[in-house]
Amino acid sequence: MGTVTISRPLKSNSSEEPTHKHHQADFDISNDHHPTAYATSPSIDHTDDLHRTDSNILNGTTTEKMQNSKMDLGPHASIVVREWKLLWNTVTNVAPVNVDTDYLGLAKITAVSKRGINAGIKDISAATKRVNKSVDFLVQRLADGHSLYGITTGFGGSADLRTLRVEDLQRALIQHQNSGILPINIEAGSRPAWSEALGVNFMPEEWVRGTILIRCKSLLTAHSAVRFEVIELLMSLLNNDMIPLVPMRGSISASGDLQPLAYIAAVLEGNPDCYVWTSDGNVGRILIPADVALEHLVRKSIIFGPKEALAVVNGTAVSTAVAALAIQESHHLAIFSQVLTAMGVEAIGGSVGSFDAFFDKVRPHRGQREAAANIRLFLTGSHSEHEDEENRAGLRQDRYALRTSPQWIGPQLEDLALAHEQITIECNSTTDNPLVDIEGGAIHHGGNFQAASITSAMEKARVSLQMLGRMLFSQCTELINPAMNNGLPPNLAADDPSTNYTMKGADINVAAYMSELAYLANPVSSHVQTAENGNQAINSLALVSARYTHMAIDCLSMICATYLYVLCQALDIRAMDRGYLSAIGPAINDITANTFEIALGDAINLEKLQSTLREQVLKHFGLTASLGTSDRFSKIAEAVQSTLTTYLYNHDNLPKHFDALSDIKRWTDQTSATLHDLFLQHRQVYLTAPDATPYLGAASSRMYRYVRKDLHVPFHKGLVDRPTKDNKLKTIGSNISIIYEAMRSGRLYDPVLMCLEARQGEAASEARRA
Repeated sequence: MGTVTISRPLKSNSSEEPTHKHHQADFDISNDHHPTAYATSPSIDHTDDLHRTDSNILNGTTTEKMQNSKMDLGPHASIVVREWKLLWNTVTNVAPVNVDTDYLGLAKITAVSKRGINAGIKDISAATKRVNKSVDFLVQRLADGHSLYGITTGFGGSADLRTLRVEDLQRALIQHQNSGILPINIEAGSRPAWSEALGVNFMPEEWVRGTILIRCKSLLTAHSAVRFEVIELLMSLLNNDMIPLVPMRGSISASGDLQPLAYIAAVLEGNPDCYVWTSDGNVGRILIPADVALEHLVRKSIIFGPKEALAVVNGTAVSTAVAALAIQESHHLAIFSQVLTAMGVEAIGGSVGSFDAFFDKVRPHRGQREAAANIRLFLTGSHSEHEDEENRAGLRQDRYALRTSPQWIGPQLEDLALAHEQITIECNSTTDNPLVDIEGGAIHHGGNFQAASITSAMEKARVSLQMLGRMLFSQCTELINPAMNNGLPPNLAADDPSTNYTMKGADINVAAYMSELAYLANPVSSHVQTAENGNQAINSLALVSARYTHMAIDCLSMICATYLYVLCQALDIRAMDRGYLSAIGPAINDITANTFEIALGDAINLEKLQSTLREQVLKHFGLTASLGTSDRFSKIAEAVQSTLTTYLYNHDNLPKHFDALSDIKRWTDQTSATLHDLFLQHRQVYLTAPDATPYLGAASSRMYRYVRKDLHVPFHKGLVDRPTKDNKLKTIGSNISIIYEAMRSGRLYDPVLMCLEARQGEAASEARRA
């Protein structure tokens, strides 16, 4: 990043009314979701960032403009696509996020936290005037002799203490909160050793970037009595990529995230025992003391005035930032789970009928309706699902993991949409105490720092992640299990299953990931402990819950990466088998004609026998997938013998000289050899240039191409793919890791969300046809 960027003043919006209003939602969410704080702060511009009201999205009600562009997407998908487009626009245009006027949604928080976009202030003059007016108001209240919490009193359970040493009191606040555990023996230019402990004890920089952005948003509402220069220094740190080193643990998110925010405040003070991440001049990151960081910025350290340190540390910005980044990834995983489910239907040869719109008509839950519509349209163009439901062989219907997926996914989409709303409201709220109300001429003591809304959002998100994970885990293990996967080989071995156990390790791995994910779904909020002299007897534990949600995201990402790898393997095997099965018919016809045409005497009887034998060979091909190549085709031919024998036995007009036993044996031997040779030929042809896309639906085709072409993760051919020093091949785990890394970096979600764009276009076409 470059130097500090606070954009040049434009016209003031401070007199305008807020433009972002929420309507009453069926989820019983309140009318006005954005704090009345904005009555005295600049108007928030929601048009430039494509934001519409989250409660409107939940209800499916939108403005006419949004109806024309988005009504073909469901409520949850609308949120995800909107934020995805906005993130792309923000990063592409490299425009600063204006903290004073922009509505902070997930996209803008992500752009600043992860994508190197700077924060700015659109109207510096108006912002300076506004916040300094709140400072003057507080100073006058003190001059009038008022005693105010945290300004002339002690803190928390020690609020019965009094002092007039207001600057020392602010220093004391930061001093006692700088109590977290961090790497020791840090020197200027050092890099903490990540391996010195069982776990990292400091926050990722992206979490801290998001924290600073959200804290500045709150302080700029002018309810905290903080001078503009304090906010300006925070933004200078952010935009110069000098990010405070903040402890991972230690906050109960009750009186805000006191301890982690105190480390940010200590950097503003220039505390030499608090540290800042900065560039090492190359591509790495090093730590330097806070006083040195301020020297690099050519900035003076802050001497906090009355309430200023309290205003910096007394808020929910840390838990909110961590939650915002978590909910963004949770949204993506929810969409991805629907894409994977559609791919699972194709891979296992399932039924698209499970997603018929009739189910949603008679049970019209929003989430169920959305999930079914997504999956149904993701399957558009597929040649893999069962078309003839009435004559379907084997199980009459798919197992629950696929068949009931809309009913399973739907409630998770509804919960994630509500969690999204809770988090974005918090991102744009004032979460300080006490609060300055200039218009009302009062200072209010209350509890906006209690981050229970974030805890609620994270608990919902984490349970949703577990539910999605449990569904995908079942789909994945079903696909690997030869007793359940409709004719695929054991462990999805592309060559001989007796010497190739391709997905057996992955099968065990997803069980481990799922077990941990299930454990993480347990609520954090039920483990509250009384803290701080009994004053904080209830506390939200929001940051703990948000951290655990990131752990859950990691586990589910591992399940998804593994499952996508498994799916592509299964789809390749299906495609390979399709080429082979299309060649079986003519071969069976030729062998049967050469053996029995004279004996049967007419074309009608011959065609009937050929059809019967083809059907039986295809059936037994699916039933013998667990056998090795050397045994499989002789077993198929032998199994079909009984059908052939019965047919000939019931035929009344066979010639007297006809040697049935000899011809049946000849047919069996030729069929076995031909099936074997054809299989090896077709397998070799397919392995030379694998491509399953001709048989796949829209979403499966897109994701398959992305894995095979963009990520260069190949079809696993068997023992020949064992890495050696000469072949430069990768292990199964390394290939899955490539997919996982693409997920965690966000790259994989471009094709995932393009599947939704395809659905949007398809729905628009259907509407035009109607």
